[in-house]
This record gives sequence, C-alpha cells and structure tokens, in this order.
Amino acid sequence: MPAGYSFVIADDHPLFRGALREALAGIGNVAAIHEAGDFESAKALLVANEDVDLVLLDLSMPGASGLSGLISLRGIHPAVPLVVVSAHDDPATIRRALDLGASGFISKSASMEEIRSAVQSVLAGDIAAPVGVDLGVERDPEISDLIKRLQALTPQQTRVLGMLAEGLLNKQIAYELGVSEATIKAHVSAILQKLGVDSRTQAVILLSKIGSDPLQPAN
Repeated sequence: MPAGYSFVIADDHPLFRGALREALAGIGNVAAIHEAGDFESAKALLVANEDVDLVLLDLSMPGASGLSGLISLRGIHPAVPLVVVSAHDDPATIRRALDLGASGFISKSASMEEIRSAVQSVLAGDIAAPVGVDLGVERDPEISDLIKRLQALTPQQTRVLGMLAEGLLNKQIAYELGVSEATIKAHVSAILQKLGVDSRTQAVILLSKIGSDPLQPAN
C-alpha cells in the first residue's frame, strides 16, 4: 500500500478539476488523486477505493441533484470526510450541507490557498466552512424536520434511499449491496417509518426537496 493521502475529485468541469488537483498536490504527501466527471463515476470510485481519505464533491454534477448527491455518497463510505465544493455558496446551502454530514464546504470562488487550508483542516479532523459567513439557523420548518429525519437514518439506510432515488428495485439494490432482498425490504420499511411517509415514491420526493431547494434563491 502506498503511503500518502488518496483523494477523489468529483466535478464535471475539467478546468476546475485541474485547479483542485493542483491545490491538493500542493498539500504534499499525496499518493493518488482520482477524478470523476459525473455522479455515477464518483460513486464507482468510492466503491472501488476504500482507502480514500477525502472526497471533494460538486453539488451540480450530472446525475446528482444538489444535496441529495451528498446524502447518497455519505451512505457509501460514512467514515470518509466529504467536502462540498460549489458555486452555490449562500449560508443556507452551506449550513444544510454541514447538517447532512459534509465535513466542509469550499466556495468555487475560493483561492488556491483557501482550498488547501480547508482540506488540511478536514484531514486534521476539523469542520471547514468559509470564513466570515454567518450560517444562521434553518428558517424553513419543513426542511428542518426533513434534515432531522435524514440524520436518523443509518449509513446503510442512507445508501438504500439513494438507490431508491435512482429508481432501482429491491432485488437490484440487494444485488448491488450483496444482501438478501428481505434485508432490503426491512431497510425500506425502516426508511419509510423514519421519514414519515407511506411509499417509496413519497420518500424519493422528500429526498428531491433537499436536493433542489438549497440551490434556489431565498424568497
């Protein structure tokens, strides 16, 4: 096993991936930097590389719907720090990303030094948020309740929810995760109960609310 950090950069813009790669390379002691241009590739990289130390995730990649993409990736490797990198850097989006398990948030307008500093903070076990931004409190009671319900899901339930959102059937999810269909049915039942909904469709609709809402301007 090579010594040094292993990173995943998930962003659909090659030039920005290059900028992030340059920022990471400047940290030193880097063994590998994997790149993904869409959400499916990002998931595949996480599944294939269990030794990843940190993920940099763009919220607006093809195949990902805002913060729902963060939720899905957190379910795959809950112990791997995940830092959101986004042009949508309003306080509500930053706060919700951190509430949903991100270890940090980097604005796409950040300097190379700010990116490096944020990554180093997260690698040291801290939470990194843009300096001088008042994150405030959640003003939408529906979103606040939904975040609490999503926080109550186990990592495996979170991963199953992400797969439900992709339209996979129970037997397909069971095959992907290497468990029985009965186990997936139990997970789905627990997910519906924790989210307070009656069907898979309602669960997916709820997830889409957290996916798109933070990327819309505040009313």
